[in-house]
Amino acid sequence: MTSIETVSLEDARRVIAAGEKQASENGQPSNIAVVDHGGNLVAHVRMDGAWIGSIDIAIDKAFTARAFDTSTWELGGNALPGEQFYGINVSNRGRVMTFAGGVPLYRDGAVVGGVGVSGGSGDQDQSVARAAAEAL
Repeated sequence: MTSIETVSLEDARRVIAAGEKQASENGQPSNIAVVDHGGNLVAHVRMDGAWIGSIDIAIDKAFTARAFDTSTWELGGNALPGEQFYGINVSNRGRVMTFAGGVPLYRDGAVVGGVGVSGGSGDQDQSVARAAAEAL
């Protein structure tokens, strides 16, 4: 039987803590979500003052990063009109996010989950997601 590497709750807490630190440094409260290898939610936080409307966006950014094993920022560039993945945002029952803030989580070179951040500008969300991912 082969085991699949994934993200534990302990991993998710460490990833989220690093994301919260970066969001605080940015001065922008955020929603931060972590999904496992199967794209299932492991943990989510909404920092004090973060937008309620960004909860689902953060979760779906994490899902997208894992579902396609790429950052949502990179996917977004390929989802523009005329590009190879134009329209992908309506796939998966509309869960696919094509703007910055979702990053795959890697362990030993393999994707084991994803982190999604929403609440600031694209640059802020991406910086929080990268800092969070580095904590894994």
